[in-house]
Amino acid sequence: MTSKDTAGGDSTSEATTGGDATGKDTPRSSYHHGGLRQAVLAAALDVIAADGPGALSLRDLARRAGVSHAAPAHHFKDRTGLLTAVAAEGYELLAEALAATPDLRERGVRYVRFAVEHPAHFQVMFQPELLRADDPALLAAKERSSAELRAGVGTLTDVPDARAAGIAAWSLAHGFATLLLTRNVTGAVGDRDPEEYFRALTGLLFTGQLPSGKPQKRE
Repeated sequence: MTSKDTAGGDSTSEATTGGDATGKDTPRSSYHHGGLRQAVLAAALDVIAADGPGALSLRDLARRAGVSHAAPAHHFKDRTGLLTAVAAEGYELLAEALAATPDLRERGVRYVRFAVEHPAHFQVMFQPELLRADDPALLAAKERSSAELRAGVGTLTDVPDARAAGIAAWSLAHGFATLLLTRNVTGAVGDRDPEEYFRALTGLLFTGQLPSGKPQKRE
């Protein structure tokens, strides 16, 4: 998901130092510009997944990433900027996931899979009060993911209101993913693959019956 580049030679001003077994100061971490940004993002995702976005602290993230206290602010300015970057990355990942299949039902499955595999992103993306709404990267990523959602609806035939159909499909996938992550359907899903359970739901709601045949393989 993210990567941390280690550079040789002298440490940058954004790196911190620690001691080795001999007691001498050695660089704890040294990053290229992009590597440091990704390291802070990765640390933020760990915190969000464990304790929610409210637990984020730039100072704590600097400690986790092994960099100076000023380093996260240099890249993200403040906590809102960091959360905005998390959301933008999430929308880009979601767009990539949806683009992998043209079928609307399978796009719904990919949506659920994205939420399960990227729960921290998913938590932040749909809380606009946490984000900088006019951020160009966020706006571009949201538009890309929205375009992929609309493209899935475009595969349907005889749909009188494509916009309403898109909202219905999004509501189903987003609602199920949210219930799944918050453990509100644990009893209903049981030991079944959540993706197969979601496919069964779509069959029940849109055709009035559960899907038959062999389960589809997860790609």
